[in-house]
Amino acid sequence: MYENKTYESILREKLSRVAESLDKREGSIIYDALAPNSLESAMIYAALDTILNETFADTASREYLIKRCAERGIKPYAATAARGIGEFNMAVSLGSRFSCGKYNWVVTEQITTTRFYLLCETEGAEPNGYTGQLIPIDYIEGLTSAQLISIAINGEDEEDTESLRLRYLNSFKGQSYGFNRAQYVEVVESMPGVGGCKPYRAWNGPGTVKLVITDSEYSAPSEELIDSVQTAIDPTQNSGEGIGLAPIDHEVTVEGVTETAINIATSLTFAPGWTLADTLPYIENAIDNYFQELNATWAREENLLVRVSQIEYRLLALSGVVDISSTTLNGGTANLLLDKNAIAIRGVFTNG
Repeated sequence: MYENKTYESILREKLSRVAESLDKREGSIIYDALAPNSLESAMIYAALDTILNETFADTASREYLIKRCAERGIKPYAATAARGIGEFNMAVSLGSRFSCGKYNWVVTEQITTTRFYLLCETEGAEPNGYTGQLIPIDYIEGLTSAQLISIAINGEDEEDTESLRLRYLNSFKGQSYGFNRAQYVEVVESMPGVGGCKPYRAWNGPGTVKLVITDSEYSAPSEELIDSVQTAIDPTQNSGEGIGLAPIDHEVTVEGVTETAINIATSLTFAPGWTLADTLPYIENAIDNYFQELNATWAREENLLVRVSQIEYRLLALSGVVDISSTTLNGGTANLLLDKNAIAIRGVFTNG
């Protein structure tokens, strides 16, 4: 708003108000008196501009956005720890600690005789990519095999600024109250490990509600995550009794999205010295990134639309690729419309 209030413009304006009969050249008494004051004025305008930007949610920095969100009872989602499944050759004690890669895990719950849940001691999303051999931090007699076989519920980083800003702005579009649609979405998406949620009313008769979810990486959720959300919202054994967060008489069923494999066939022209083998890892990464960005919008879209143009655009941006043609998705040349509760994953990529 005050972009024009620079030191030079302020000084020029002040000098213009001094009579022409007086010496206003640089180095004169009048010039030297007005110059420092003009600099201070410019600094004040810069501060005013900053204050103005920090006042509004769409331009506020994180610190002041958090203060603005607090006025509506909105807080940034805190970082959460990943929950994994460990397989051992024997039963281990709850509280036993292991390392996998650069992260430590603690045994929290027994699943079977030799299978246990473990909780990562480091919060955030980075440990989600670590599975493999578990090394006991303290000696455990008789232990010969320990593996972290999967991540049941992803850890999440603290909510980023733009996600928080969007949540604040969206809070004005629909009032979250009494477990209406907005509150189901708000509550479920705030749960650790959940990325997106779509509610469906009366899907199996009056009083029934279906919640379809993705995990925090916008993929199909694990059974453990589905069970966790189901138990928190409306435990199966007491469905409709109001034991969970859902109100009494709401019989809630939680399901995960389905994954639709997208087989992509195209004809790529490579620059001299480049081959498909050279570029295939980058091609697969570009496709995966597109699908993850697309899947992140699933909860707010009626259906996802996989676009041929988006795939071609991203592949053309890769080093070594100079042209692309004849792209098909699952055998068709048109954009691919997925089912309501489906997300896209990469299938087979062929170049011919």
